[in-house]
Amino acid sequence: MLKKEESTYTSLTVYYWTLSFLRPYLLKLFLLILCGFMITGVELAIPKFIQYFIDSILTEQQSDLYINLIGLITIFVVIMIAFTALRNLIQRSLQEKASRDMQYSIYSHLRKLGFAYFEKHPVGESLSLMNTEVASLQSLYRQFFPGMINGLIFSIISITLMATISLKLSLILIPSFFLYYLFGPYLERKASIFGKKLADDRVRFNQKIYESIASLNDIRANSAESWDLHSVRERHKLLNQTMIKTYWFAYWRGTNRRMSYYIGGVIIIIYGVHLSRAGELSTGAFVAFLLYYFQTMHILTVVVTMITEQKVLMNQAEKLYKFIKIPAVVQEAKQTERIGKVQGNITFENVSFQYQKGPRVLHAFNLHVKAGEKVALVGSSGNGKSTILKLINRFYDPTNGKIFLDNIPIDKLTFEDLRENLGFVFQETYLFGASVRENILFGRPDAAENEVIDAAKAAFAHDFISELPQGYETLLGERGVKLSGGQKQRISIARMFIKNPPIILLDEATASLDTISEREVQAALYRLMKGRTTITVAHRLSTIKNYDNIVMVEEGRVFESGTFAELMNQQGAFYRLADGKTLEGA
Repeated sequence: MLKKEESTYTSLTVYYWTLSFLRPYLLKLFLLILCGFMITGVELAIPKFIQYFIDSILTEQQSDLYINLIGLITIFVVIMIAFTALRNLIQRSLQEKASRDMQYSIYSHLRKLGFAYFEKHPVGESLSLMNTEVASLQSLYRQFFPGMINGLIFSIISITLMATISLKLSLILIPSFFLYYLFGPYLERKASIFGKKLADDRVRFNQKIYESIASLNDIRANSAESWDLHSVRERHKLLNQTMIKTYWFAYWRGTNRRMSYYIGGVIIIIYGVHLSRAGELSTGAFVAFLLYYFQTMHILTVVVTMITEQKVLMNQAEKLYKFIKIPAVVQEAKQTERIGKVQGNITFENVSFQYQKGPRVLHAFNLHVKAGEKVALVGSSGNGKSTILKLINRFYDPTNGKIFLDNIPIDKLTFEDLRENLGFVFQETYLFGASVRENILFGRPDAAENEVIDAAKAAFAHDFISELPQGYETLLGERGVKLSGGQKQRISIARMFIKNPPIILLDEATASLDTISEREVQAALYRLMKGRTTITVAHRLSTIKNYDNIVMVEEGRVFESGTFAELMNQQGAFYRLADGKTLEGA
């Protein structure tokens, strides 16, 4: 898909996309440009005042005009300060809102891509996308684009005024700027690229230092001090090399800029003196022209710098553009059906599925789960048990076939309708670094306090929660590090009680627990499953003996099914898999 996209867009397309986040704020952008005109007008009036002072006031010794000029300059400066404050206010609002909208757009699309995307891309990659690429692109709104607009406004007005003073002298600006432009963009690009590389290398070096300090005990225990020191030196060497190159190109960038200024300035002075002697240029006009020249050359080179920076920035923007064009694997139907609370009948009808660029996982899979029935999925690894749960939750859609919930195809339901009726308990529960109460409320945020306590009691979690330092207000730390595995699972089960879904999906919910913890969690699960449709990916024999139906999944099909007693009496595949009291391949 990405290869196809690459042939349909250019850097200009990416640039227009980045600027599209300014579209809702066109009025503010217009006011920003208007303020730029006003500020530029005042700034460029100052050399004209100096010209008037030298040619008229200083020459003719008119003190009244001098006082009037000082008063006029004061008024202009006050106006400039006022418009500068207004411009800064508008620019700040514009850039922060555009940055926010762009960041939210990326985050929103990340959520739309959902489970299928996160299974293929590590969390670190997504964090890098949000923290590095998005943060870098925000400088477009905060610095480069507004600066480029202001610079262009200034340059256009300034060059116009220079031409009104002396068209002959103004023509010298062309070779001066060409002299800068001969090497300027190349040096600007190199300085920008190495500047960004320096920042990345510094981050990696700091990460290595942190890693070395954090792993000090392991390094000493394994007598790996020399190895670690060598790694630190190598990382530091790379940092130094990048730093030298960054400063080298930054030096030549500044040197090239100053050289073009000064060469052009010398030519203007030489030719300007000639024009003054010939009576074609007054002294005041010559001074004003020189001020305009150096201001304009500086601003023009800054504009080139910003254009170059934006070109480099588009390399990072391209990653975001590619990302935003990735279609979600699972999408809601344009016309959906409302279902509300369901009974819990689930039907798989000739369902086949394979992951992208992967082998076929399910093939013509058929299964009917009655409302309130407890069904266990067993079988060796890689035969599609966990995939079945993902398909029910619409983390993926079947390649072929249909899945029905109370006789309604689940792809005709909204995600909200579908998932409000499902309770998913994973093998490892994610707990937020908030309080116990807030973690339970994750199941239903608007639940009352008594409902939180009732849910915890139902999950056999109330007792250990009460023993925590602040009870339900105890902060659990990152990923719930203050709790054991069994306690985490009981918190997740409390979430399900407070959510109260008619269907429960358990993906090896007790697989990683010790025997005692498993017994505690299993008791909570039995209470949770009562009266609800339950589908469990089973790991241990003890968890499924009392299930209504055990389905043996092999090669993506229902290989055997029946109650525990029926399957054991058949002494078939399930009997062999269950030998040793553990479903080893589950």
